[in-house]
Amino acid sequence: QVQVVELGGGSVQVGGSLRLSCAASGFSDSMYCMGWFRQAPGKERVPVASIDSYDGTRFGDSLEGRFTISRDTNTLYLQMNNLQSEDTAMYYCAARDAFSMRCRDPSEYNHWGQGTQVTVSS
Repeated sequence: QVQVVELGGGSVQVGGSLRLSCAASGFSDSMYCMGWFRQAPGKERVPVASIDSYDGTRFGDSLEGRFTISRDTNTLYLQMNNLQSEDTAMYYCAARDAFSMRCRDPSEYNHWGQGTQVTVSS
């Protein structure tokens, strides 16, 4: 059974940085898509960043440049710099084991973590 576990959320001031990590276990091969998504209270879940098994990356609107995504097989990382109050949300890690051309689309993912809270305050 695949398990996805996130680590690294917390509270930070505006302009600060955080690094999230995520481990997908219980799958013998490399997950094709791995991604980060976030959901603020009262809003829908939106893409933050995703990476496929060929290291192709996609970012959510206006996040590239502040956020960096990387992976080591089935461990995923998200480096977040110059955090702003609008980055406050629950951040979810997700993984998809089969091929997909749409790693940025949350509906493509079949394995999800429980989420980790990121709070950015001024």
